Amino acid sequence: MSTWQRWVEAGKVILADGATGTMLMAKGLPPGDAPIIWNAERPDQIRDLHRRYLEAGARLILSNTFSGNRFRLATHRLQGREVELNQAGIRLAREAVSQAGGEALVAGDIGPTGGLLAPLGEISYADAVAAFADQASALAAAGADLLWIETLSDLEEMRAAIEGARRAAPELSIVATMTFDTRGRTMMGVTPEQAVTALRGWGAAAVGANCGTGPAEVLEVIRKMKAAAPEAVLVAKPNAGVPELVDGRSVYRADSQAMASYALAAARVGARIIGACCGSTPDHLKAMAQALQAEALL
Repeated sequence: MSTWQRWVEAGKVILADGATGTMLMAKGLPPGDAPIIWNAERPDQIRDLHRRYLEAGARLILSNTFSGNRFRLATHRLQGREVELNQAGIRLAREAVSQAGGEALVAGDIGPTGGLLAPLGEISYADAVAAFADQASALAAAGADLLWIETLSDLEEMRAAIEGARRAAPELSIVATMTFDTRGRTMMGVTPEQAVTALRGWGAAAVGANCGTGPAEVLEVIRKMKAAAPEAVLVAKPNAGVPELVDGRSVYRADSQAMASYALAAARVGARIIGACCGSTPDHLKAMAQALQAEALL
């Protein structure tokens, strides 16, 4: 039995990590640049960020590979470096786990293509499947413990991502999360009930919500998913509040105590994997870990 399966069957909360992109921008990553390039150019920063989340209490970290599919890499003129950058992302995460000590899972992070699938856009379903399969293959070969597909809003793209991941790495479990807004739907109109049913039907081992407008909306999504699929392993990983534009930069207002309160609320409504997304920091994760530990939920 894998560590992932053992932890899921144990019934406790698994604490995932927090933001990568916004943390790297605070370290000097230029706006608009792909964070994945730092796997090659500033590996110490990536390794250190992973280590800080682990030391804060995370036991599941996502590789710095969100933008690692061929479509996203092409927009940053990084064609031909897909295998290199994705595998470096897994290697750096593994090195951080080794440095931090203890036991932790490394999830190979897979984000959206950045475009629309036909007929709304120019990306064919087959091409999307192939792109996701290529990225998943690189992540699996480098030693990912599982694959984590996140921040998608379209069910057809999610189906392509899960199909590609399953084709490339049938032995790895898949976590799949979509992004919902204040209307309780994704940008493409998908409801939480539709998402949990479809994603589990396509083979995702855990499903849920990430990013979005903050904890309140994600908690409502988890409530609806739990009601629609009581047996599902649910994931909550929201932004640290609603982003506000201040002097040209996104600022997230939720402090550590607010995120600790969210973590407890997420566990109470049924989330089994709890973390944070944009705007969150190791300080947020530490407060979340402490709150969950105090309630014997970890």
